[in-house]
Amino acid sequence: MTTTTTSPAPTLTFGDVTVTRAVESVGSIGMTPDQFFPGTDPAAWEGHEEMLRPHFLEDDGDSTMRSTSRVAMQTWVLRSGSRTILVDAGVGNDKDRPDVPGWSHLRTGFLDGLAAVGVRPEDVDVVVNTHLHADHVGWNTSLVDGTWVPTFPNAQYLMPVEDLAFWDPAAGSRTIMGPGAHTVWADSILPVIAAGQVTSWSGAHRIDDALTLEAAPGHTPGASILRLRSGADEVLFVGDTLHSPAQVVDVHTSSCFDEDTVTAHATRDRLFGEAADKGLLMFPAHFAGPSGFRVERRGDGFAVRDWAPLTAI
Repeated sequence: MTTTTTSPAPTLTFGDVTVTRAVESVGSIGMTPDQFFPGTDPAAWEGHEEMLRPHFLEDDGDSTMRSTSRVAMQTWVLRSGSRTILVDAGVGNDKDRPDVPGWSHLRTGFLDGLAAVGVRPEDVDVVVNTHLHADHVGWNTSLVDGTWVPTFPNAQYLMPVEDLAFWDPAAGSRTIMGPGAHTVWADSILPVIAAGQVTSWSGAHRIDDALTLEAAPGHTPGASILRLRSGADEVLFVGDTLHSPAQVVDVHTSSCFDEDTVTAHATRDRLFGEAADKGLLMFPAHFAGPSGFRVERRGDGFAVRDWAPLTAI
């Protein structure tokens, strides 16, 4: 792995693949740890202030000075061979999100952030939606003259079969996300299906010689990770497998957005075990700070070993 900082955002190089990120937003999610991670073991938070602050916990500034969870909305930008691949697509602009008012009718400079790392919408070859939650598919589409159209007109959008089946309103799935998920389907998923730009996959899907998608269910039925293998390097982009380093301390700490907590626990335990044994960097979707990290085994569980050499956000 090598690091360069000649572009506006630091770039990591793994074999023949470069990785940088475009940040949509970073800040408090407006939830205390016990709200974001209901039933969490207090030991996963107590005694870990140095690890969690300032990038993963912050005070909300009101009279109670509650600690709230801090997250980043960001897209990993990979250049592999001659192609540009985006891993996840943020919240998006102009979207109506009545269940999450903080995500409604945003006007962010995300596309300017992509431009800052040398990516125009027409340059994107592949968009990976690791799963189909609102904060991973928002920039799939943009509002043009009152119509939702694909933001990346030349891209293949990769979506898990299981999530397409689960989130399709016609399926009538019962979900913890509520009826707002139907709005997400209408404005961020259906338009790219209608444009013929979606490729669905299940189990595993090879993007190219260096990049492979793999099922990692629990957070959603079709939740996935992206494995990068190039030269002597191997790293994992783990999506929403976890949202806080506290989940490394206790893999049984699940976010309130996990559809199947038992499966989510098993997925985290499996991925952490492999990452610890191989010394793999992992890049979650929503970690602020330097974002990428390695784990090590400690007793019957795991601990954060070190962080990727990325500028903290």
